[in-house]
Amino acid sequence: MSRGFDILVSFFGLLFLSPLLFVFMYLIYHQDKRSPFYIAPRAGKNQKKFNMIKLRSMVVDADKAGINSTSNKDLRITPIGEKIRKYKLDELTQLWNVLLGDMSLVGPRPNLKNETDLYTDIEKNLLLVKPGITDFSSIVFSDEGKILEDKKDPDLAYNQLIRPWKSRLGLIYIQHQSFLLNLEIIIYTLVALISKRKALSWVSKKLEKLGVDKEIIKISKRDSQLFAYPPPGSKKIIDFKDPKL
Repeated sequence: MSRGFDILVSFFGLLFLSPLLFVFMYLIYHQDKRSPFYIAPRAGKNQKKFNMIKLRSMVVDADKAGINSTSNKDLRITPIGEKIRKYKLDELTQLWNVLLGDMSLVGPRPNLKNETDLYTDIEKNLLLVKPGITDFSSIVFSDEGKILEDKKDPDLAYNQLIRPWKSRLGLIYIQHQSFLLNLEIIIYTLVALISKRKALSWVSKKLEKLGVDKEIIKISKRDSQLFAYPPPGSKKIIDFKDPKL
């Protein structure tokens, strides 16, 4: 997607959404008199570190718990934070990162460096482009918190159940990225807020047209239970107890 389009949409998006953002900024500050923002360090294009700006949905210093993946039942989430996460309001402030040039509107979601350090050689191709606010996986796994909510080890569950498909969907996007595809992803990201089922139907049909692996298409429909699977470029399912992984 062109830099000009990113600048235009992010600028007017922030301008239009500012009243809503200010309301939630006040509510977050009011609950504990601390900053309404969470500055999340992330690995960007070519592993360049940048600070992703999010509305704070958790208690202060929640990141010091050493847990990267968050379930819906995570006790670190504040009452107002539940609403923020439910409606993806914490993603809106990332329009500022798009305006600054750290991110694009569409692209693979950015991760922590200690997560990208686990990438296989194939997954490292995800770092050759700017990360984005949304992509195929943002629609397919918009319920990530729910997927992880009953897992004893959310980080392990993320790497076994979500990362293998999230990475594959990101690589598919990179291979087929175009201005039209970006527009479609943006539209269906918004559609997903009203009808996730309709958005998932579009994703699966789009992937079929792109001729991708049938297993990925099946997962993208999200009508069957997720199962542990190796990340792209590996034949082993992630197990943090295995020093070779």
